[in-house]
Amino acid sequence: MQAADVIIIGGGMVGLTLALALKPSGLKVAVVEGKVPDDTFNEVADNRVSAINLASQTLLERLNAWPAHSNRLGPYTSMEVWEAQSRGRIGFSAGLMHQSHLGHIVENRLLQHHLLEQARQCPHISLHMPARAASVSASDSGAFVLLDNGTPITGRLLVGADGARSWLRGQMQPGMVEWDYDHNALVATIETDEPHEQCARQIFSGNNIIAFLPLAGAHRCSLVWSCTPERAQELLALSDDDFNKQLATAFDLRMGLCRVLGPRMAVPLRARYSQQFCGTRWALIGDAAHTIHPLAGQGVNLGLQDAAALADTLMTRHAEGQDIGELAGLRRFERWRKAEATTMLAGMEGLKRLFGSELGPVKGLRAFGLGLTDRLTPLKRRLAAHALGVGGLQPALSRLHENE
Repeated sequence: MQAADVIIIGGGMVGLTLALALKPSGLKVAVVEGKVPDDTFNEVADNRVSAINLASQTLLERLNAWPAHSNRLGPYTSMEVWEAQSRGRIGFSAGLMHQSHLGHIVENRLLQHHLLEQARQCPHISLHMPARAASVSASDSGAFVLLDNGTPITGRLLVGADGARSWLRGQMQPGMVEWDYDHNALVATIETDEPHEQCARQIFSGNNIIAFLPLAGAHRCSLVWSCTPERAQELLALSDDDFNKQLATAFDLRMGLCRVLGPRMAVPLRARYSQQFCGTRWALIGDAAHTIHPLAGQGVNLGLQDAAALADTLMTRHAEGQDIGELAGLRRFERWRKAEATTMLAGMEGLKRLFGSELGPVKGLRAFGLGLTDRLTPLKRRLAAHALGVGGLQPALSRLHENE
């Protein structure tokens, strides 16, 4: 029998962030993860990348898990969004907020690798990798997990950080609100004739949303092409040459000719929202609690801030001598993060519907709204603050210093 204070199901970016963030508390943490990430990297970037904003970078830096010296980071210093059927456009830069950059495009596996390196050095963390939870129970008296290798673990709190198809969420059955976006995200790494100039670009074109996210290397980008499932399958079936031509045209030839590097893949897009983020002896964070459309690139940032917020809550409870698994104490975390998640979900749904409409009056309103917003500096500052991740109530580990 092994004992821990917090048992985290899921050793990806979000789960490991929570484990490391709890270090100052002295709480013992067990992390259960079914797969050890491959630590060898190809010359071409992985398809699975995230836009890590400045708040999340600050969090990871304070955990000594930010890959600052990696040559695989793709900083972005500006953003540009436009509509193909009109002159509507908005753009802003990090300079608007007196920052050097807005964020970085980073491979998920690279971040997980650096988080795991730190976790392996922490005596308060016990890693069970590879291993999976076979059964679980949570009650007023405590939490219990039996691993598939026969190892039993007792604890005071279970945390589900095991992704959109969370096993722990399925066991706790909190109830879910779900809807299908009727879109797939086709993702790939591409090379462009024109340099990206560290600008994250996104075009809305009818039922398509195409993003070019700058990677390390002046001509390399991560592509996220959101389109109907039927269109995604058509694009996957094309030869590389035919795909390259269609991509360059769909992106208004803004980056010149494009060349796909490595494999293409399509991921179904679905919104999920757990009706409860916590219960007696359990809590959900990251995609286990909510998944959103990737058009604003905020999904992983939302999850990382969940981890930091839960760490804040647990450390405060522990310092006060309170039970960290008691439902009454977890409610603060739930209210905090539900507010952030619902705001983000509603915003993404509204944007998708607004830009997905082909009605003439709506198209005219979109173009006018984009142009007006681009001319209003105070509103652009608010958008830039959102991109940086510095709006709303922030966990202590994510807050930028006053002079930053």
